[in-house]
Amino acid sequence: MDLHSVHMNAAAGHNFDVIILGAGAAGLMTAIEAGRRGRRVAVLERSDRAGKKILISGGGRCNFTNVHTRPDNFLSANPHFAKSALARYTAADFIALVEKHRIAYHEKTLGQLFCDGSAQQIVDMLLGECSSAGVAIFPGSQIQEVRRATSSATSAADHPANPGFIVRAQSAVFSAPRLVVATGGLSIPKMGATGFGYDLARQFGVPIVEPRPGLVPLVLGGEDFARFSDLTGVSAAVRVSTGKRSFAEKLLFTHRGLSGPAILQISSYWNGSGENSPAPILIDWAPGQELLAPLLAPGSARRDLAAARATLRRALPARLADRLLEVAAPHSFTNHGLAELERCLHAWPCTPAGTEGFDKAEVTAGGVSTDALSARTMECRDVPGLYFIGEVVDVTGHLGGFNFQWAWASGAAAGRAV
Repeated sequence: MDLHSVHMNAAAGHNFDVIILGAGAAGLMTAIEAGRRGRRVAVLERSDRAGKKILISGGGRCNFTNVHTRPDNFLSANPHFAKSALARYTAADFIALVEKHRIAYHEKTLGQLFCDGSAQQIVDMLLGECSSAGVAIFPGSQIQEVRRATSSATSAADHPANPGFIVRAQSAVFSAPRLVVATGGLSIPKMGATGFGYDLARQFGVPIVEPRPGLVPLVLGGEDFARFSDLTGVSAAVRVSTGKRSFAEKLLFTHRGLSGPAILQISSYWNGSGENSPAPILIDWAPGQELLAPLLAPGSARRDLAAARATLRRALPARLADRLLEVAAPHSFTNHGLAELERCLHAWPCTPAGTEGFDKAEVTAGGVSTDALSARTMECRDVPGLYFIGEVVDVTGHLGGFNFQWAWASGAAAGRAV
């Protein structure tokens, strides 16, 4: 669908009930919900088209939600904040929208839902709903200034504490009593990501939890890099832990360090700035398995390095098994020596030197402090009429469709409130 047609068919003029900054997942959902309720909505999008990050998600098939969404799938300084929005707009609600548009989808592992076809179907669905709701979308809107209005020109009579907002873009000036910031985080700057949402928050005195890369590969250095850098492309099903968090999924060795779902998941929780040095992560190379049990069995013919290697190779990729033994083989293959090796293989310490940064991060952790927002409406407590939603907020989902569900839920919460 052509964005310009949505724009041209919408109400003329630049005075609206709601201005939304950002035509991504969260912004479009807000627009749909607000437009359905009769609000005159303008969506200002910096790039030349809506939903660019939606289009590249899930390998181009858009992992649009997860059927197992629960509040503990989200990381935030306030772990309770996301509960209200997630309860009021669920994965089932979004699935119903997908099915209404007859978009075929399938479930992959762990409750992840993907389009059978292309992510473009999700973008088209959202734009179609916007069009039906009379939403005006303005692509290519470079925002030059956002400020409080100083007159009643923004129809603020129904919200006397809120004088409204003026948004000055390159080509036009927009005004509305309500402003929704859905500009995303810092992840994937090549797709146009900027810190604009955080700048706006600071401008209006809204506190920020320091943004950091989330769902991002980890970089190894020093001894760990020397041990594993030549295993690029090797993967294994592991459990990775840091603090009280652990994830059991695949790990992948890269030319710079570690990736794969297990690593991306733990990266959002990894504290890369420990007091003295970066914190380690612990890797269980074979969760739930007693790797060396065959060597301890009665009547075991051999207890030596060759026997240990053969045993480990049954459970792990050969190159990985050999490398782990090179590093951690016991001095003697006694019961005690084998027990120590077994323990080490299930709690292998690895200290990342850092992450691959926002360029490779799927999301931004941190962001606008939830302490400053209403959990029900996403409105700033101290700035009436100003809302923050989606990735720009300090709520970060696990890998597997959870960040999209947060976008839909927080967007719906704001759209119903404005």
